[in-house]
Amino acid sequence: MADPTPTPTPTPAPPSVAKEAVPPPRNPALRMLGLPALPRKLPSRNWLIFWTLSTTITAAIIYDRREKKRAIARWRHAVEHLAKEPLPGNGLAEPRKLTIFLSSPPSDGLRVAQDHYTEYVKPILAASGLDWEFVQGRREGDVRAVMAERVRKVRRGWEGSAGPDSDRPPTDDEIVTAVRRSRGIEEYAGVRGDIVIGRHTWKDAPPEPELPLPEAATSESTLGEDEKPAEENPPVVQETKPKRPPQPKPYNTTNDYIAESLPLLTPNEFSPVAPVPEPHILGFLNTPTRMMRFFNRRKLADDIGRQVAAVCLCTYREFHEAAEHGSDETDAEKRYEQQKELAWEEKDWVKAVWKEDKPKAEGAAVDNDDGVTEKIRARPIVMDPRVAARMRRFDLLPEDGARVRRFVVPEEEVEGWTKGKLRQLYRWGVDKTRPKKLTPLDDSDVE
Repeated sequence: MADPTPTPTPTPAPPSVAKEAVPPPRNPALRMLGLPALPRKLPSRNWLIFWTLSTTITAAIIYDRREKKRAIARWRHAVEHLAKEPLPGNGLAEPRKLTIFLSSPPSDGLRVAQDHYTEYVKPILAASGLDWEFVQGRREGDVRAVMAERVRKVRRGWEGSAGPDSDRPPTDDEIVTAVRRSRGIEEYAGVRGDIVIGRHTWKDAPPEPELPLPEAATSESTLGEDEKPAEENPPVVQETKPKRPPQPKPYNTTNDYIAESLPLLTPNEFSPVAPVPEPHILGFLNTPTRMMRFFNRRKLADDIGRQVAAVCLCTYREFHEAAEHGSDETDAEKRYEQQKELAWEEKDWVKAVWKEDKPKAEGAAVDNDDGVTEKIRARPIVMDPRVAARMRRFDLLPEDGARVRRFVVPEEEVEGWTKGKLRQLYRWGVDKTRPKKLTPLDDSDVE
């Protein structure tokens, strides 16, 4: 006979309760360290892509920044011995002084060129202990105007003439020069040197000359004060203060080079120059090019460091000259190295540089305060053979380059803030835990 009361079977627990009851296995090593258990599966595909790209970009930026610091430090160590050399003439002679030319890149401001100089050029010059001065231009023609005035000043000194502005008060530079001469401080007789940053600064040539006055204006200017016709209603002229001082007009153009003669006191060699590259590109569509240059700044730092080091070490050579044949093989056009220098930067300039200015209507506003819009960068460079043969360029010697390559830059000079602080903390801990050695006392130390 069957049992009237059957034995109840246990009901299984829900899946959620069963999972919570069984703890996930943990690594004994992680459990002893107090770390949580590792996840059983990898993150999702989107998270893997995000972390991979973020890590790659961060590593590329950190590596390029470290190598850029290493390149600058290598060339800085190559010229730092110059700062320890004594000045000539027991400090009574003027030291060597360089001239740095800066100008605004096309469609941008002067701040971009100043930041480029501060980042790549200034650390090497500061380590060399040399002195330098700036010639800065905010628009096309400013550098040309300053250099033209300096050349005229030198020529007036050769010819012994004071020039048309002899009645003006002396400038600060002229006062300093007069004081130095009165105290017997001699001028620097060696090679000085110039540093030109960017193709847009190197290609700052003079514009077209000023057109002659019309015949009506010429005849009116020759009349006396009593003979001038009186105007019934003279126009009211509003005097407006110019934003910038006007640029002086050039005396001649590139077409007048052949007809002009050089002064008799023209030196056989001009001061050497170093054209320094300044890659500058704008536009949203050029973002890939800008990113490639951003991740390869170490190569630019090494190139600029080599040229600035050559300026500091004062090693230079002549500009090369080559002959290129055009369409007609019988006519050979001479091409100089000065014309091709940094020509690859012109491909990055905006299209507005190459556009020709349309003639403005009478009374319309002009870009320049003196009534002339100078379009310099769009014109080709024309060289006078007599001037081109006298120009020199700074270039590093092969033995100096090999010596710099053997330099080993300490890791502490290129490491970042985090690694530097960890290194300081490690050294502090080692210094505190290491027992100090006691030095025995000498007989002289015992009283």
